[in-house]
Amino acid sequence: MSDLTHSESILIAASPEAVYDLVSDITRTGEWSPVCQECWWDSGATGAVGDLFTGRNVLPDRTWETRCTVFAADLGREFGWLVGDSLVRWLYSMEAEGEGTRLTEAWEFLPNGIALFHDRYGEDAETQIANRTELAHRGIAETLAAMKRIAESR
Repeated sequence: MSDLTHSESILIAASPEAVYDLVSDITRTGEWSPVCQECWWDSGATGAVGDLFTGRNVLPDRTWETRCTVFAADLGREFGWLVGDSLVRWLYSMEAEGEGTRLTEAWEFLPNGIALFHDRYGEDAETQIANRTELAHRGIAETLAAMKRIAESR
């Protein structure tokens, strides 16, 4: 099985605050994610820690929705969320570098997520976990490249 944590970084010619504004606008996720095609906030949510949103993921053979909780929301520094009941953790970190921002996207398949996959998929769990892990690893590079393109086109 592939590594259950992964992160990559990219340098973006924009301020940390501008990059944060882009990353934390989950309603735009479909513009950069190869799997998550759409996200929306729960009523009254503003992107603060504890706020909830739903994401719709689409693959050729499957579509599903996930409920997410924001756990990090620090303007210009980091924005992150937990999928489901602590199944997967996504975190974007911003650090000023020269005249731009180093954006790091980090992903972790958490123990609750591994347990859920074993319950749901039984003997096929390890294959399903490896597939989902590969999607995350590949998707991070695609996502960061798209975010850079969008942030720098402003």
